Amino acid sequence: MLFKDTILAPIHAMKKRYIPLLLIYFAYGASGFTAIAESFWVKNSLDLSAQALISLGVWLTVPWTIKMIFGQMVDSIPIFGSNRKIYVYIGAFLIAAGILMMIGLTSNSSLLRGYVAGNVYILASVIMVVGFVMQDVVADTMSTEVVDSNQSKEDIEHELAMIQVLGRLSLGIAVFVVSGLGGWLANIYSYSTIYIIALIIPVISIIGVTLVKLNPTPSTPLNRPIFAGGILFAIVTVAMGYNEVPYSQEIVFVISLGVVLAMLNYLIKDLDADSKRHIQMAMLIIFVYRAMPNVGPGLQWWEIDVLGFNESFFGTLSQIGAAIALGGMWVSSRYIVRQSIGKVLIFLTILGFFLSLPTLGLYYGLHTKLGLDAHTVALVDTAVSSPFSYISDVLMLALVAIYAPEGKKGTWFALMASLMNIALSASGLLTKYLNQWFIVTREIKVNNIVTVPANYGNLGILLWAAIIAGTVIPLLIIWKFDPQKR
Repeated sequence: MLFKDTILAPIHAMKKRYIPLLLIYFAYGASGFTAIAESFWVKNSLDLSAQALISLGVWLTVPWTIKMIFGQMVDSIPIFGSNRKIYVYIGAFLIAAGILMMIGLTSNSSLLRGYVAGNVYILASVIMVVGFVMQDVVADTMSTEVVDSNQSKEDIEHELAMIQVLGRLSLGIAVFVVSGLGGWLANIYSYSTIYIIALIIPVISIIGVTLVKLNPTPSTPLNRPIFAGGILFAIVTVAMGYNEVPYSQEIVFVISLGVVLAMLNYLIKDLDADSKRHIQMAMLIIFVYRAMPNVGPGLQWWEIDVLGFNESFFGTLSQIGAAIALGGMWVSSRYIVRQSIGKVLIFLTILGFFLSLPTLGLYYGLHTKLGLDAHTVALVDTAVSSPFSYISDVLMLALVAIYAPEGKKGTWFALMASLMNIALSASGLLTKYLNQWFIVTREIKVNNIVTVPANYGNLGILLWAAIIAGTVIPLLIIWKFDPQKR
């Protein structure tokens, strides 16, 4: 009976009024349709190094760290009488514009090839990220406004948490639908065709926001310090990035962290001491968990060049991973919303260490000594590790939804999401440092002349460094700052 209740929990939690909202989350998950094609196109067509690509990834997290601007706009600045739906429409337009730029860039007949290709790719990436950020802010805000308000406080809190689970499930279903498909089609059709198909993504979000019905929510006065601080931070960030100021990413990280923490402290100042302490400790341990470094693109390059993984196989990996992640998320939904954050993150951290070992084994050739095929090892490893990909996100979103202050929900969700994305910036910076210390390069040719030879000799120590840091540091922080401890 308990197993049956666990399996059916998301179905029982589903309500008809949630479906249009979940389409917006679905559209975001579907954005991964182009990921494999993009990875191969970048590897084959651009001469960006691993460090450059990681740095680009850090910059692409910046729009996610200034979500307080969009949060304030959603809370306080109606456009054509709308302070919710209009922003999803604008986001869809930006996403479509970025996809159209990538269609031109990846087309064989495109005039955008040559020395400007890298800059156009960066611009298209930024435009699409801003579109998804805008839609994400609105979706998170609306997730508190589709709840039935005519019920007890405890039931409302449980429903808020389950909506976050359903949102991640919707995202996971989208990832499952498109991940393998994108890789398989990329092995058959041109990369520009993949992006043409991807134009359906903004259409899905438009359908969702057009049909969604929300509880009436009046606009609140603009919080000028938060809005002005966000605008100023955005201007400083763009200026530093454009002028290539030394250590600009590190400076932006420190400034953004200080700004967001100050704004969050302002919003929670009216909470009681216990609630304030709980949310501060929870934010800290989730931040550290998300801030741990990874290996970087060198691992995928090595898998392509040495292990012979192609687009179709990466599509198969993605499909299996997405399917099992979706199943794991579905089964664990009741458990996640009822367990303490510290307990779940300790479990995920320890499990993550053991799930990293098969990749190490592949690098050191253990699979050949055991008579195993590298493709088989990768498939099994993906299958085992996939269910745990989204759990920390759900923990954070459930926490945010429960403590969202009335009239400031858009700003609250935006600031908390900004903090978590600043953690991803920290992860990117740490990954960049590791790749500076342990350099990994792929072969780069210009006019059929090798200008940069492939060198994967440091990949092993890079893997070890990322695994050890990602295990030891979170465990220490969780042990020290678990919000359940007194």
